[in-house]
Amino acid sequence: MGSTEDLDYPQIILQYNNGFLVSKVMFTACELGVFDLLLESGDPLSLDVIAARLGTSTTGMERLLDACVGLKLLSVELTQKGALYRNTEISNIYLTKSSPKSQYHIMMYYSNTVYLCWHYLTDAVREGRNQYERAFGVSSKDPFGAMYRSEEEMLKFLAGQNSIWGICGKDVLTAFDLSSFTRIYDLGGGGGALAQECVSLYPNCTVTIYDLPKVVQVAKDRFIPPEEQRIAFHEGDFFKDSIPEADLYILSKILHDWDDDKCGQLLAKVHQACRPGGGVLLVESLLKEDRSGPVETQLYSMNMLVQTEGKERTPAEYSKLLVAAGFREVQVKRTGKLYDAVLGRKLFSVFCRLMCISEFFFFFFFFFFSVSCYIVRNVTDF
Repeated sequence: MGSTEDLDYPQIILQYNNGFLVSKVMFTACELGVFDLLLESGDPLSLDVIAARLGTSTTGMERLLDACVGLKLLSVELTQKGALYRNTEISNIYLTKSSPKSQYHIMMYYSNTVYLCWHYLTDAVREGRNQYERAFGVSSKDPFGAMYRSEEEMLKFLAGQNSIWGICGKDVLTAFDLSSFTRIYDLGGGGGALAQECVSLYPNCTVTIYDLPKVVQVAKDRFIPPEEQRIAFHEGDFFKDSIPEADLYILSKILHDWDDDKCGQLLAKVHQACRPGGGVLLVESLLKEDRSGPVETQLYSMNMLVQTEGKERTPAEYSKLLVAAGFREVQVKRTGKLYDAVLGRKLFSVFCRLMCISEFFFFFFFFFFSVSCYIVRNVTDF
């Protein structure tokens, strides 16, 4: 229950009311290149210099810079010549395009695509379906057809997804020891940042990115260096086309795009293709079992409503899908960050187990027989 102060002055309600204003200030500063300019300059810059170099009005830029200072994205120093602005450390790391951990691309995708879809959130709740038709005038029946409605949109989306794995990839790939899996398929691997992280962490593995032909082409041309021999590509639609045999299948942010029926169909195909003893790694943002949080995951689930056919799920819900598809020994690891990991195994069949047991006894019998013959022969010779 809130305190009396909350009821007299509802600060949290006002903060929530202003939430999208905060996002848009950060998105706009990124889009205009404020953080990139300040990083490149190396020295703090005045309002007039920043506005002139970025081609904006001084009136608008002054308010934007001051808002960024308030949000601790910039710092300001007051001198006799006027205010001088510089990046904070967190902005240098995450808001500049050149940084290895840059979140610039995902922010531009949120600003120019997600934000427009969320304008129709009320309609999405009423109708229970995504809002591409209202937001962009394209059919909402094929979410990825809408998402990839142009090469520019596809590039923005793939670059945005890549930026996420720059800060979360290591955590989800080391949640379990995957070193025993040498042949890995990354289903819906997109721009390939997670695949690159995987071959970096597990040098003995090869990863094949399985995605739509146009996505694979972009990944080859824009994101994966040609000298990286441990990453291969497979063009296709894994819902319609066959899935090759592998030791491990990674489905990162795939199942949350689809309803339970479609998830079940895909997992059944994966289980059929998977080698005995292999597995599937789900990378998703997990709800608590009582669905009370985390709030980020709850908001992502709202975004799935607005943009896809799916939803975020609890560990029990993902486990149920995996078990129904034939996977066993399901394990769940929370990373403490945006995305968590769920690992399911394909067990050896009863026949395979019996064969293994038979082979063991055959080997044991052969070994015992050989040793006995050797002893008998040597005793006889003696």
